[in-house]
Amino acid sequence: MMTLFLRSLLSCNSKSILRKRKFIDALKVNKGTPRRESKMNSNDSKVSENVQFCYEFINGSCLKNSLPSSIRIPMYIFMICTILMTVAGNLVVIISISHFKQLHSPTNYLILSMASVDLLLGIFVMPYSMARSVEHCWYFGDLFCKVHTSTDIMLSTASIFHLSFISVDRYYAVCDPLRYKTKMNMCIILSMILVSWTIPAIFAFIMVFLELNLKGAEEHFHNHVNCVGGCYVFFTKTSVVVSSMMSFYIPGFVMLCIYGKIYLIARRQARSIKDVTNQFAFQSRLGEKQRISRSRERKAAKTIGIVIGVFLICWSPFFFCIVSDPFLNYTLPPILIDALVWFGYLNSTFNPLVYAFFYMWFRKALKMIMFGKVFSPDSSRTRLFSE
Repeated sequence: MMTLFLRSLLSCNSKSILRKRKFIDALKVNKGTPRRESKMNSNDSKVSENVQFCYEFINGSCLKNSLPSSIRIPMYIFMICTILMTVAGNLVVIISISHFKQLHSPTNYLILSMASVDLLLGIFVMPYSMARSVEHCWYFGDLFCKVHTSTDIMLSTASIFHLSFISVDRYYAVCDPLRYKTKMNMCIILSMILVSWTIPAIFAFIMVFLELNLKGAEEHFHNHVNCVGGCYVFFTKTSVVVSSMMSFYIPGFVMLCIYGKIYLIARRQARSIKDVTNQFAFQSRLGEKQRISRSRERKAAKTIGIVIGVFLICWSPFFFCIVSDPFLNYTLPPILIDALVWFGYLNSTFNPLVYAFFYMWFRKALKMIMFGKVFSPDSSRTRLFSE
């Protein structure tokens, strides 16, 4: 479905771009020149009939892509379903970890915070992005455009910050289990959560509202890119490299290195446990508990590793294109970048599905929430898994 979505958008967009270029060449007017006073011959009039503007009676209005209903309706259905799944899935994660006392652990608090990031993305960012993607116009004002862009960048960056700290948490849980509880106490976890929220927020809002992403190219942006009814994220070569390195490439590289080491150590532990089991026909109760605990920690590390892999797969195409675009003289189709943004949004939709597939406690919690059992007395003390 995603492939069909991209193909239809690119096909329709290419035809629309050709019509628009032909119309603009015929008019030969600047943004500040009233369109109504332009002289057009009969051929130009025919071309103009196929061109729409976001604001018909405002000079400098952005051109509007008039997509046919056969494309617009499937786009709305796909995006609305994505939004609903994102909100519902992450809401279940938040309710489960908050309600059931057995899930109150350092790692789960980080997961709870990350689910909150994804939930906010689904509520406050994706609906407005949907309207912009389908209608190709921004009708919510310039100030809200900056707020929306800042929030989008903040939440996307906050996700990978959370994943980075989760990888550190899993590293100590698997590689140094004896000192895990002392190193990853609640004070450290709360500090990680605070950093994951504040640094992306400061970075995103300062960059957008102070227009640091336009530094050195303000004239080009305001003369050739910016228009009434548009909400564009424009980066210079320097700003796109700095922001991408901070938001994606450096944290992603660090996570891959940490999980590579976790994988090697987990394999070594699995072999040692197997050797001990083969040597001794019986084990003490304490030894059995330690074995189950280590097995659970490795499974948790594997699951979080899959979550990180999904994140990298979803967001890598977008960050590759957004970094390449300034060096290619901004020749990449905007519709392609917009589609890759939505592919990145799918990461927030997939995370709860990963939990549902790998965690038994998530499936049990989901059933209890759906059937309203969480409202029964002492439901918070329900044992979702064996200790």
